[in-house]
Amino acid sequence: MYDFSYPLGNAVKSTRYRRGLTQLQVADMADIDVRTVMNIENYKANPKMEVLYPLIRALRIDARTIFNPEQQRETPALQQLRLMIEECSEQEAEALIPVVESVIAALRTKDAIEIG
Repeated sequence: MYDFSYPLGNAVKSTRYRRGLTQLQVADMADIDVRTVMNIENYKANPKMEVLYPLIRALRIDARTIFNPEQQRETPALQQLRLMIEECSEQEAEALIPVVESVIAALRTKDAIEIG
């Protein structure tokens, strides 16, 4: 059986620190007991889905960091960008698509010129 207590504990703790939250605040956000948050961060918990789901949703943790940590390739900048996009409305996302395509194309062209 896969032991996800370490990736889960690390993800919760690092996200909580990065967002400047206390364990009590995290517990309140996920509607769970603060001792559960403490146990998770200390790798002593094997939470049920009823706890795990609201916790990772409340902290906006990418489930891949917990269940597929070996595939983790996102840098903090990519994570921040993905989270910003996920918070966009459909209209905002549609407006951003051509902007992002243009910026990426310009950056890749610049990189190709500098390399060549």
